[in-house]
Amino acid sequence: MSATSTSPATLPRLAHHGERSALIVSPYDKAARAVMVFTLLAAPWPFGGVAPWAWAALTGLVLVALLCWAMGCVQKGALRIVWTPLYYPLLLFLLLGVVQFVAHLTLDEMAARESVLKLATDVILFFLAGQLLSARTENRKALVRFGFIATAFALLVSLFAILQFFTSPNFRIIYWTIRTKGWVFGPYINHNHYGGLMEMLIGLAIGYLLSRPAHDPRRLVIGFAILIPIVSVLFSGSRAAFGAMVGEGLILGFILFWKAPKGSQGRRKAVWAAVLVLAAAGIFGALGTTFMRNRLAPVLEPAKWKEVGGQDRLMVARDSFRILRAHPWSGVGLGSYELAFPQFQTFGTDVVWDHAHNDYVEALAETGLVGGVLMAFALFLFLGLAFRNLQDRLRHETGWIQLGATLGCCGLLLHSFLDFNLHLPANAAWFVVLAAIAVHPRGTQGNLKRSAPAPESSVSGPAAG
Repeated sequence: MSATSTSPATLPRLAHHGERSALIVSPYDKAARAVMVFTLLAAPWPFGGVAPWAWAALTGLVLVALLCWAMGCVQKGALRIVWTPLYYPLLLFLLLGVVQFVAHLTLDEMAARESVLKLATDVILFFLAGQLLSARTENRKALVRFGFIATAFALLVSLFAILQFFTSPNFRIIYWTIRTKGWVFGPYINHNHYGGLMEMLIGLAIGYLLSRPAHDPRRLVIGFAILIPIVSVLFSGSRAAFGAMVGEGLILGFILFWKAPKGSQGRRKAVWAAVLVLAAAGIFGALGTTFMRNRLAPVLEPAKWKEVGGQDRLMVARDSFRILRAHPWSGVGLGSYELAFPQFQTFGTDVVWDHAHNDYVEALAETGLVGGVLMAFALFLFLGLAFRNLQDRLRHETGWIQLGATLGCCGLLLHSFLDFNLHLPANAAWFVVLAAIAVHPRGTQGNLKRSAPAPESSVSGPAAG
């Protein structure tokens, strides 16, 4: 294809065309978004995506979504990337994992390779969510639709979990046929990980509810759809999830009463949120028949279950810091915690500690002070970006959904002090998507990176392939 020369006066018009075409939503963009949302909806069902085939399929679908997005950029003839400073610590943390693996700075190279692949998948998913579900002008309808989808999905998963809870012969069977050794709930082997998923979905669903106009008759239906997932978390018996939801509620209450813009009916919306929680607690407490009390006995008396307690977590955290002292700079390598911990364990037990039941402590043991600095930097940036300009953002429906995504992330970050939800591929995928929604800027402004100007003859025609 021969190139046509262009005069300097023509270049601004071509650049403007590049910006305008970058705002167009192409069929490839829609396909990428559909694949990404399907991946999120499918990931929790195979036990949270922990099986090798499940997380490998998740990675494959994410790559398909990335390919579709790239083809959309080619079709539009422009590359527009909405940037957030949170990319810096994420990419540096991924680079640290790659260096550990390539330089053999890990005790378990197979586990390190798997961890790097999962981390790379999450970084790509964060990037895609930022481009396809941010609050930019061309994505706003898609973001509102995603809020509805997440609300409906939370209702579906919670109904399945409650039905399984009351109809399975015991609490160790998933899908009524698959026996496990854990305290299962919903599609998860560990009921705490089910709570982790629900924390995020409930936060996003509450944001979607608050984004609806006061006269919208669907608000009652949406409120009921959120009520069931809240009740399901209470049924799950996850104390950490319950505490995380309380934290989300306190953050939401503070924002609604003191940070919501004038005219947004923040206090009325706070009452809505309080009614949801009280209604859920009322339903949970009203189930007082003998049958229900028998079914809820494990929930009401968790001490009967052999679970990791607070004292166990403290001992594991103490010994995990011994790993950090022995490998202070880069840790023992991503994914190597299970292999490293027995060498530093100081208490007797027949339990195999494959995780520290504290995402922060485990990450410090595996990535050292370098990883710890990057984590602290990422948390600082996330909180600053997610809560910036709240009064302006909450004047728009997408701002409320961004707030809901922020609440969901905060809930899981609190839960991570007591569990390892971020090592579940499904929960990690939902977390990075919600984080991307929370921190990416709204509006049409953003860093625009255009491809080289095309010949003038291509302005009115399709992009050259």
